Amino acid sequence: MMDSDAFIDPESLKNVAVQKRETKHRIFVNRSLQLDKIKFFGFDMDYTLAQYKSPQYEELAFDIIKSRLIKLGYPSKIAEFTYDPSFPLRGLWFDRLYGTLLKMDQFGNILSCLRGFNLIQREELRAMYPNKFVKYDEKRIEIMNTLFSLPETYMLSCVINLFVSDSDYIKTEHGLKKGTLYMSYASIYEDVRAACDWMHRGELKQRTLANIGEYVERDPRLCVLLDRLRVNGAKVFLLTNSDFEYSDAIMSYILEIPRPDGTIRKWTTYFDYIVTDARKPAFFQEGTILRVVSQETGQPSIGHHMGPLETGQIYSGGSCEVFSSLIGARGKDVLYVGDHVYGDILKSKKTVGWRTYLIIPELANEVYVWKRKKSLFDELQKIDNNLETIYR
Repeated sequence: MMDSDAFIDPESLKNVAVQKRETKHRIFVNRSLQLDKIKFFGFDMDYTLAQYKSPQYEELAFDIIKSRLIKLGYPSKIAEFTYDPSFPLRGLWFDRLYGTLLKMDQFGNILSCLRGFNLIQREELRAMYPNKFVKYDEKRIEIMNTLFSLPETYMLSCVINLFVSDSDYIKTEHGLKKGTLYMSYASIYEDVRAACDWMHRGELKQRTLANIGEYVERDPRLCVLLDRLRVNGAKVFLLTNSDFEYSDAIMSYILEIPRPDGTIRKWTTYFDYIVTDARKPAFFQEGTILRVVSQETGQPSIGHHMGPLETGQIYSGGSCEVFSSLIGARGKDVLYVGDHVYGDILKSKKTVGWRTYLIIPELANEVYVWKRKKSLFDELQKIDNNLETIYR
């Protein structure tokens, strides 16, 4: 028999104020997750704990790539390019063979196709891609699947558009020709890729740290979050591909914030374990040698660290198998938070069984558009239902 004191009249709830989070602060799930079962909370750093200000950060990267390409011999007219944050999206495919940027659906069908900024028309599209379908080939297709890829994606479109719009260049099936000069779309991609790799080896990090407040968000609530996760005995770890020096500078900026009493906690005290230079996704497979990093010199030690892992110590490299063994974690004990669909989420989930939490900043705008155009989606659903009835 139900306790009458425990019964709540639904009518009494009508006037209760409903608290709603902004879309950008919501968590969306595709399967149930019991957080009380999670014993280890892991975090990536770049675009996860450390949020880069957009579009300022992408503009910085774009300008560095631009300067590097000019040094590699590309036309000085490239210096006139300015970054447009509304153009590039994560998840686009770049086809090295035809120099096209492809937006795909989940089945491999082409939704839209551009070369430079020119939309490819139906006849040319079907000549290149019969049935408007592309099978993924890692030797031919590059998936621009990280937030770091956004300025690279836009630069590829800018450079290709510059050449295909120049009447001095003759378009061929797989590239461009001018006199005795021939540039394949694949070679243009390789040059832009090389410029990006050069940038990530140091220039972007140096420029970011030189003006860190301009490019990196700082939110004191992050300190509270990391502390609360550990209240009931769970362990928190940092697992990042960034090197120690850069990680130390970024984490010091976002976590070493003066508290009300004026004291400042060292950023390493917010984590039980810290691993830099992880080299994901290789970390989830064969991995590398696990080394101890000197916090004075920033240099890793020689030899393989056999354990245990100590709180406050910085480590470099390693593998998921070794790391999990040293901290005593089983696959489903871990919830890992990251922004890289492949390197952070798919590999950790499929290879070692970690539970995963993907950071998707673009989702806020997607939900906004869906709400604003909901009537059109509803109408489309009605049409689909009518077609189903007609052809039943």
